[in-house]
Amino acid sequence: MFVLRNPHEGYHSAFLDLVFLLFTIAACFRPRAADGVFRRIENLGARFAARKRLAVLGIAAAAIVVRLSLLGVDPVPAPQVHDEFSYLLAGDTFAHGRLANPPHAMWIFFETFHVNQHPTYASKYPPGQGAALALGELLGHPWIGVLLSVAAMCAAILWMLQGWLPARWALLGASLVFLRFGLFNYWVDGYWGGAVAATGGALVMGALPRIARRQRPRDALLLGAGAVILANSRPFEGLLLFLTVAVFLAAWLLRARSPSWRITLPRVVLPIGAALALGAAFMGYYNWRVTGNALLFPFTLNTRTYLTTPLFIWERPQPPLHYSNPQFEDFYNDWARDDLNESFGKGPRRTAGELAREVWYFLSSYPGSGLFVPLLALPGIMRDPRMRFPLAQIVLCLAGSLTVVYFWPHYIAPLTGTVFLMVTQGMRHVRCWRWSGRPVGVGVTRLVVLFAAATIPFRAIEATRDPGTLVLFPSSVQDRARIVKQLESLPGQHLVIVRYFDEHNPHEEWVYNAADIDRAKIVWARDIPDQDIAPLLEYYRGRRVWLVEPDVLPVRLRAYAPVTE
Repeated sequence: MFVLRNPHEGYHSAFLDLVFLLFTIAACFRPRAADGVFRRIENLGARFAARKRLAVLGIAAAAIVVRLSLLGVDPVPAPQVHDEFSYLLAGDTFAHGRLANPPHAMWIFFETFHVNQHPTYASKYPPGQGAALALGELLGHPWIGVLLSVAAMCAAILWMLQGWLPARWALLGASLVFLRFGLFNYWVDGYWGGAVAATGGALVMGALPRIARRQRPRDALLLGAGAVILANSRPFEGLLLFLTVAVFLAAWLLRARSPSWRITLPRVVLPIGAALALGAAFMGYYNWRVTGNALLFPFTLNTRTYLTTPLFIWERPQPPLHYSNPQFEDFYNDWARDDLNESFGKGPRRTAGELAREVWYFLSSYPGSGLFVPLLALPGIMRDPRMRFPLAQIVLCLAGSLTVVYFWPHYIAPLTGTVFLMVTQGMRHVRCWRWSGRPVGVGVTRLVVLFAAATIPFRAIEATRDPGTLVLFPSSVQDRARIVKQLESLPGQHLVIVRYFDEHNPHEEWVYNAADIDRAKIVWARDIPDQDIAPLLEYYRGRRVWLVEPDVLPVRLRAYAPVTE
């Protein structure tokens, strides 16, 4: 299973867990410690939360301001892995006013992971995350789009929770989301996404209780808009979430106690249908512009072209393909197959163990250690009729997501709002706990929130002490970023030939280009054994040509000299 270490979880240690446990025990004996301070903070938060619209705007602004204040410790991230570069290509394409780019005459030298070269040069991924990056690029840098998407996620989840919980608890839940994903986490410190899909899921789940209460067309439109966002960010996981909502909504519409069809048809069904129809029309048009077929998704085209290992655990591997360059051979024919065999190739017991590990990874990535405490109230939550549907949604969507071979926490980002709905509802139950007459729940819930906030300084200290904890491939990322900066400071345009050694790690890819390759200041090209590079050099004869060998340390830029026999 391809699960790299989360670069922002280095602070998570047995020491902090032990500290949390000791303070939890202390809170059981002294639940009212610092009660006056906590009460003032809680009352202030409750008054702010009561102004719901202001609270939504406030948490979005806080997400932006707090993250920007940490730039000295956690600077604007450099892209690191294949997926990020592919998303950046989508953002650059959209920022240039196009949905796709024409195929390049020298495409074989530019061929790279998760990018389609034919019939158009475009990212394989849905356009949602690319749209956020395009907005950021138009505002000055793609990462601005990431930051804005995180702010939108926090605002959308607060709005969602306001529909399910009292206002002060909704604010608490959204604040926990921000502390978990808005700081020192690859959702905000990278370009993979997560926040866009989480926003879509929050809009869908936030509209649901409002529709049941008031049947307002605007809530129905928001539900439809959230579904469209999900379809264009995390289509499979988003579909799982939307199907649970669709079943719930259909059951509600058919109940004898529900409003008549004279009310629900124009106010609920038609607005949702209109939003979905517009979303489907856009997706068809996007597919047509990228793949030439309205029903052929770019992801599907890329999978058919390059991938021979399964996407779902019940599928069988296909015969290996031959690729034009050794890096693709290493990645698709060696690494992907070895990883599949390591995770699922040793029988049902190994598969069950791998799935259990993914569930643990999900729990540690979303609630985290401190937020496990509210989940102890799960029996009480299950007895609450209002919470049975969200809980069932988590179980069903997580089960469906586990059928996918590869797993990262942001894959199930549509569930973010629902997960923190459960966490916050658990906090409400825990707060009512009493032991020997002591209000232990009050002390424990305060400690949970305090612990979630207190880990931020630990993460900041670690990032200051060891900046390498903020990246997956420290040397590769720093070397490529350094060379980009060096070339951008030089006059003229440049062509960089990247030559790998046989033992090169295929995850550390350097060959990624802008949407408009020929007008880019820097063009990255792959040196391919037995492939004549003369046509590429002739095509770019007006550029200064350089050679980079990422596997030769220290990595440096030098003038390119063609290899002679």
